[in-house]
Amino acid sequence: MTDHDHPSGRRTAGRRRRCAALVAAGVLLPLPALAGCSSDDREASAEASQDIAPAPRSELKDGGTLRWAVDAMPGTFNAFQADADATTARITGAVLPSMFTVDANGTPQRNADYLDAADVSARDPKQVVTYKINPKARWSDGKPITAADFIAQWTALRGKNNAFWTARNAGYDRIGKVEQGAGAHEVKVTFARPYADWRSLFTPLYPRSVMGSPNAFNDGVRERLEVGAGPFLVQKRDADEGRVVLVRNPSWWGARAKLAKIVLQALPADKRAAALADGSIDVAAVDQTAAKRVEAAGKADGNAGPQPGRAAGSGTRAAAGSKALRRYVIHKALEPAYTQLALNGSSGPLADDRVRRAVARAIDRQALADTVLKPLDLPSKPLGSHLLMAGQPGYEDHSDALGDQDAGAAKALLADAGWKPDGAGHQQAGEKAGAPAPGGWLGARDYGDEDEDERSDDRADDGDGDEGGYDPDADGAADGRNPGRPVPAQALRPAKGDHGEGARPAAAEAPLSFTGAVGSEVQQAALLRQSAAFYKDAAAAAKEDAGGDTDSDAYAKYKRYKKRAAQALSAAEVIETGQGHDLPGSGGHPGAEHAAVPRSYDAPLAAAPPAGDKAARVPAVKKDGKPLTLRFVLPDGAASEQLRTVGSRIAAMLAKIGVQTSLQRVSDASYFQDHVASGDYDLALYSWPGTAYPATDARPIYAKPQPAPDGSLTVEQNYTRVGTDHIDQLFDQAASELDEDSARTLVEQADARIWAAAGSIPLYQRPELVATKKSLANVGAFGFATPRFQDIGYQK
Repeated sequence: MTDHDHPSGRRTAGRRRRCAALVAAGVLLPLPALAGCSSDDREASAEASQDIAPAPRSELKDGGTLRWAVDAMPGTFNAFQADADATTARITGAVLPSMFTVDANGTPQRNADYLDAADVSARDPKQVVTYKINPKARWSDGKPITAADFIAQWTALRGKNNAFWTARNAGYDRIGKVEQGAGAHEVKVTFARPYADWRSLFTPLYPRSVMGSPNAFNDGVRERLEVGAGPFLVQKRDADEGRVVLVRNPSWWGARAKLAKIVLQALPADKRAAALADGSIDVAAVDQTAAKRVEAAGKADGNAGPQPGRAAGSGTRAAAGSKALRRYVIHKALEPAYTQLALNGSSGPLADDRVRRAVARAIDRQALADTVLKPLDLPSKPLGSHLLMAGQPGYEDHSDALGDQDAGAAKALLADAGWKPDGAGHQQAGEKAGAPAPGGWLGARDYGDEDEDERSDDRADDGDGDEGGYDPDADGAADGRNPGRPVPAQALRPAKGDHGEGARPAAAEAPLSFTGAVGSEVQQAALLRQSAAFYKDAAAAAKEDAGGDTDSDAYAKYKRYKKRAAQALSAAEVIETGQGHDLPGSGGHPGAEHAAVPRSYDAPLAAAPPAGDKAARVPAVKKDGKPLTLRFVLPDGAASEQLRTVGSRIAAMLAKIGVQTSLQRVSDASYFQDHVASGDYDLALYSWPGTAYPATDARPIYAKPQPAPDGSLTVEQNYTRVGTDHIDQLFDQAASELDEDSARTLVEQADARIWAAAGSIPLYQRPELVATKKSLANVGAFGFATPRFQDIGYQK
């Protein structure tokens, strides 16, 4: 979809951009009794909800600068514009009023710095909310915060004037009137329609000078924010240096900020490990690889002496980097966001709700959660709700509305939809008898026996658990119950023949066509390429750890992993160039009849094999002679490695019920906009943030798509294109229900219906990993909680 100058076009584009940050049709199943979470679940969730090194203000120094890594420079300082982002939210949280904040359990709390009281003062005939402003609250230009600021913000955001280019107006469009109350510090808000999530409004609150006119709203605070009313103010936005500098607000009436300055530094994720190592950043969200390096450096703190058998001075540079990392600690929590498997129900096989439910019931969500969260010592229970995170008040596990993992039930649903296997004894067209099943993998026998030198190399490993390049605690590894383990070294040998070790074979006359090739060969080749990528990444990490010390164990691992990466790539190219026996393009295989198609950047990625499993043949299910094949689109960037690992394991799970997957890697830049948002996928993995206001914030994610006047489909943020009128009605009722218990019940009912529709399958809450200097307090993995910027500081 093209962004248009019209404000409505900007709103649509803005929703998509925000979702990238950082994301049910027909008759539904009867709903069984809903299972709630146990007290043990709540306790585990509470323990993992926040990790910020809490300390009383009396134990903190006065002053100091905090350098905080952010993903990018803010697109704007106006949180209600389309290009507002996470950096915008962080800045506005420090410099502007928030009427309500959110605690670690995801519950809204009145902010006493700005409000003495805020309550529903009337329900009939209209809902009225009365705000009593803290008399001390004032803008940095000396003007008090009054009803005039509330009136200006409502006028700009209510959606009646298209001259204001707003990205969202939820809640403001339900207000009928905003006026001053009994005194200068009282505001009365009268709603035309009841609104349960009224606490979400007027946060952040901007001064009337920003909200009072379209020009000021649209352009006045894009690159500067001269007036604020928080513990900090914006001092400077330096685009050349990629930083925004916040300083103490001298007019702040609350507890004085402990820090004198906060510098928000734009720093890409792949550069943060280096920034930590050279000490140029104090706080940074990191990935699992960087977190492990920091933790390993901390564990080695007491073992820094010379190692037996190592030359004096060996590994000096690596040791220096490790020593620098010892100044940091990793804070861990469950992020208020979840990763989901999205099933595109707009067309194709997944338009049938029976096929969607079959796919969903083939997925072992517990195994996937274990894979991602167990290595981090975080609770690994799969998320049971689309609308609330574990530990939030009202959280219930509604996955029973769909059913537990059950391969037999999944196959029965497929059969009912007309997708049935040909029979275990029937080979697929174009397949060699005895070939691995789709989603299967090549064992050592397929590429020659492991030679004696390679075996000796592995046996001579230093006993640290990295034999064969496989670390059970490493990213992308799996335990015995999960599919997707990286290919063992003996599976990476190139085919015997004229190709030297690591040599790249020449192209055959009829190279493999990914359009015409049988799925099993495509997956075999792509699996080897994935394995090559695994070893290439491991080699790069080992080389960095070695720090130029060619005698170190890390450098030996680097050479070994580099060799295996080359072997895997070579073996893949043997298949892809048609030089393997009985493969497409070799002349004797039916696939050779297909015309060659040049490979695009969006190359398939095959599922990795189950650890310890043999290549058990599962016949593909077919309908009208065509196999059920789903296109699984995944992002290609280094930061998305975990998603690709999860995706490959899901593909292996689906193979066990006869569903083939064509896993396709696309560039990070195009993944969300060009594939997820546009509907160009069958299966996809992306995340949605949790919220304290699910009736408002989640509705556009699950709203039933509606036909637009031009014949297109308006999907809002429902990129699965699966929705029902009943789900929409439940959301609308919940948003209008002022009784909190009744509203919560409606949200629960909506969630159960979303589960039953099987358009979105929550897998797990994402891990939040934040590296901070050990001397810092009240900062780290905040989870749901709104940061109290004035309480962050360095310990005495």
